[in-house]
Amino acid sequence: MARIALVEDNQRLAKFVRQALEAAGIECDLFLGIETAWTAAQQPGYGLLVIDRGLPDGDGLLLVKRLRSAGIKHPCMILSARDAMRDRVQGLDGGADDYLTKPFSMEEFVARVRALLRRPAILQSLTPQMGDIEMRPQAGSMACGTHIVTLAPAELQIMLSLVTSNGDTVRRGALEAAAWGLREAVTPNALDVAVHRLKRKIQAIGSALQIVNTRGYGYALKEIPSAP
Repeated sequence: MARIALVEDNQRLAKFVRQALEAAGIECDLFLGIETAWTAAQQPGYGLLVIDRGLPDGDGLLLVKRLRSAGIKHPCMILSARDAMRDRVQGLDGGADDYLTKPFSMEEFVARVRALLRRPAILQSLTPQMGDIEMRPQAGSMACGTHIVTLAPAELQIMLSLVTSNGDTVRRGALEAAAWGLREAVTPNALDVAVHRLKRKIQAIGSALQIVNTRGYGYALKEIPSAP
């Protein structure tokens, strides 16, 4: 049976959506905000995330962007009362696969869910790569050739951000948000400590890549030429 994550704080609407999905043979887990959904979305098993924009802890589109920056390919559908053209474009450009405005027909909603669930599995199994490093988000690890190392959750999100930036410097604030969430308090040196651990792990798997610091701004993942 297909399984989706519904991120919606309107309990009445969530009830009707859940009933319609289950009547169509689709299991549905309900999450009330960005942070709980973010934790769940990092686990395998979901074929689709349906996300409201107006959530208690922020705009649901932030969750979509965070998933995409982390290399998580679950299809995402946005539900929103924001029906202006610029809002729909913003949602799709932000990484959503579909955008449905409220109020909506439950029959159309279920049909759109089915269409997204039919997408080829390859779209959900891509693994971000840069140089000789391959990220494995579902396993919580990274690999270089036959060498694999396990990453802590924060380390995984930092590495995913660096790998998908393709050598560009990623701001400290963006890395902190990816690693510890949009609202979690972060100690001043938490990012530097995590990066230090990552440098050691990158060295341990024998990668030619290194994390380079731009003091006061952020970090980048780059290939450093070996000395002649």
